[in-house]
Amino acid sequence: MDDTAPFHDLLGITVDEWRDGFARLAVVVERKHFNRSGILHGGVLLSLIDQAGAYAGLFCTVPGNVRRAVTLDLNTRFTGQVTEGRILAEGRVVTAGRNIFFTSTEVRGPDGGIVAYGSGTHRWRNGSQLPEGVPADSPLR
Repeated sequence: MDDTAPFHDLLGITVDEWRDGFARLAVVVERKHFNRSGILHGGVLLSLIDQAGAYAGLFCTVPGNVRRAVTLDLNTRFTGQVTEGRILAEGRVVTAGRNIFFTSTEVRGPDGGIVAYGSGTHRWRNGSQLPEGVPADSPLR
């Protein structure tokens, strides 16, 4: 499984659990994640919703292969605030077709309460609609 992404490194996102139809990602909130009001920036929450949802549809059954997708649509609702601790985003595939999959994601704060939730529409790149994916060095199409 290739779970590396430069954007994850930038935000400090880690993959806690990843299986077919499900992904749990985490971030330890730091000052660098704050907005000007001193709370977690909504962009971090939005990124977690996007990434956890996409990863839920990208689990690959063949070691060394990958699955890739692009996000077509993302809807988000912010329901709480965070200033410290570890937050978790759990993404699930709601339904999938031949080339498109739909996801639902909840982000929970350190106390377990929902601080954001959303849904996404993602399109698999060529070959990635299959559970075995494609070789990691395959050109993007």
